[in-house]
Amino acid sequence: MASENRFEVNKTEEEWHQILTPEQFYVLRKHGTERAGTSPLDKTYAEGTYGCAGCGQPLFTADTKFNSGTGWPSFYAPIEGAIATSTDRSLFMSRIEVHCSRCGGHLGHVFNDGPAPTGQRYCMNGVSLEFKPEA
Repeated sequence: MASENRFEVNKTEEEWHQILTPEQFYVLRKHGTERAGTSPLDKTYAEGTYGCAGCGQPLFTADTKFNSGTGWPSFYAPIEGAIATSTDRSLFMSRIEVHCSRCGGHLGHVFNDGPAPTGQRYCMNGVSLEFKPEA
């Protein structure tokens, strides 16, 4: 990322390679996308918190998760202050890209076709998330 140094957690590419799986590195650090329907988190609905797989920051709570039918874990609202966004102009379209506000890791995109109360759908790559069930 061009503005990597604006985040609280900064690592070199080699340091990220050491702590992330190849799939996590591809999504979180190279703006990749996992194949739809491949994440077990898509169908996880237990109580708990979804955090960034790169730095552990809590991002979403289970009570904001819903089944969007897209094949990716979807939420209608993030934890306040947990995400940052930017404009993604790849693939010949303009979308709002969602990043972890702490490490800048790419999480997915947000769309305006979600349920009430926000009307938003945070469509996240499961590999970029870690689920911590409530104790």
